[in-house]
Amino acid sequence: MQNLERMIDQGTGRESADIVLKGGCFLDLVTGELVASDIAISGDRIVGTCGDYTGKTEIDVSGKIVVPGFIDTHLHIESSLVTPLEFDRCVLPYGVTTVICDPHEIANVLGTEGLQFFLDSALETIMDVRVQLSSCVPATHLETSGADLPIERLMPFRKHPKVIGLAEMMNFPGVIHKDPIPLAKLAAFQDGHIDGHAPLLSGYDLNGYLATGIRTDHECTSAMEAMEKIRKGVHILIREGSVSKDLHALMPIITERLSPFIALCTDDRNPLDIAEQGHLDYMIRTAIANGAEPLAVYRAASISAARAFGLRDRGLVAPGWRADLVVIDSLESCKADMVFSAGRRVTSELFETRNFVEPVGLDSVRARQVTSADFAVPARNGETSVLGVIPGKIITEHRRYQLPNSGNQATVDLTNDILKITVIERHGKNGNIATGFVQGFGLKKGAIASTVGHDSHNICVVGASDEDMALAANRLSVIKGGFVVVEDGNVTGEIALPVAGLMSLEPYESVRDTLHHLRQAAFALGSTLQEPFLQLAFLPLPVIPHLKISDKGLVDVDRFELIP
Repeated sequence: MQNLERMIDQGTGRESADIVLKGGCFLDLVTGELVASDIAISGDRIVGTCGDYTGKTEIDVSGKIVVPGFIDTHLHIESSLVTPLEFDRCVLPYGVTTVICDPHEIANVLGTEGLQFFLDSALETIMDVRVQLSSCVPATHLETSGADLPIERLMPFRKHPKVIGLAEMMNFPGVIHKDPIPLAKLAAFQDGHIDGHAPLLSGYDLNGYLATGIRTDHECTSAMEAMEKIRKGVHILIREGSVSKDLHALMPIITERLSPFIALCTDDRNPLDIAEQGHLDYMIRTAIANGAEPLAVYRAASISAARAFGLRDRGLVAPGWRADLVVIDSLESCKADMVFSAGRRVTSELFETRNFVEPVGLDSVRARQVTSADFAVPARNGETSVLGVIPGKIITEHRRYQLPNSGNQATVDLTNDILKITVIERHGKNGNIATGFVQGFGLKKGAIASTVGHDSHNICVVGASDEDMALAANRLSVIKGGFVVVEDGNVTGEIALPVAGLMSLEPYESVRDTLHHLRQAAFALGSTLQEPFLQLAFLPLPVIPHLKISDKGLVDVDRFELIP
């Protein structure tokens, strides 16, 4: 009551506001106007606009534009390769004041321990980190995960203040075919938000999937796909990450008419790309530079995103709304000069007020040691299935090639850019190992390896040399997870990610610099991919069409079965 009375007094001008932004204008996302006005803030809330105010602290923003804080509607913080507290410090200065995360990656390694770590971290971050409870742990029966989260283990987290609902329902084949495990989770969240994940799903199958109450999707890779889903009531989350880059393909749907039904997300973005390009601010200025209406883009970045997830206190610069604000030079540049999170001006000192959250999963890499012999593939008559990498996409092509043989073994074909790809179970459960072939990495020698391998995060290795592949895989156990580059029997680059084999304990600046060196080491092998490690990380994902590989073997995603 006392806070409300104080806000009323500051809003009416009877009392000086806590903070007043003076001399600038704000973008009205209702009318599209730039409104010249002071902005008065009391505590965590905007209390005054369209007037002149005095403040206990007055900040001159003359010549600047104030817009609502940006909301990333779907991301996996683990893909930033830093802990949630470091992600907060890395991304908030770009104007991202709210993120809706699915701790799906750490949950697949550690289960409830990983969920609790993220929820504890979310209570400490300056930005508002909201959590969706991971729906697919394991993602499918076609791979070996480190954990299992049936509905009984999710429900104790349901009422946590940071939880919004159920995270992306990736097992769309299971939903369509009425698998009781995903259906039990969907049934439990019928009164809450449910995120979707349905790449290329259409027609009657899409109808059946959406009939379960799923309301969003971030997997659209064409405007045609997005429009069918919008017509069927889906809120489209336009994605531009480090690997999946769909913004340009979805430009036709970024219009004022459709803006209430679209939002922005990054899904998976690493610190190197954030440093070089930005975060949601990069998406905003890129969309505008490519002809999108600024009003449509800024709506998608804030108010439309907030409404899609039931966050009804944010997304406008208006009295009574949460004081998540970004001060920018122009709508086109979208460069954050100043950021406010719940009424607090974001400074380096503000991050020092947070409490440390103890990391978990520091001994999660329990893979068996391998030798070059473990990477042998028996020769076969006729053509061999090959995973075809599509740069900028996580979907793959199912290609077929007649591969060269050496003795009774199939070998790599460097002329056609065909390498070996191996997945090694690393959770200490069964020691599975499966090897196939992949096209599109460009390596001429050596190997690269990772413990980040969506979604079960087993060890993934791509290489031209069985000996280098074995060295790279074994090195990951030594450093307790991460990325490794090997050339001619020598480790030429690595980064340790000991938190569940997914995240570093180092500051994001250190991770960024190490990633730069790692990328150069991969380029020295001949890599033609800008993000070879993240591209590698998505090749085991058996819910993204069309051909994938897990520790159990090659997966025909279209048929949802292992290939003999």
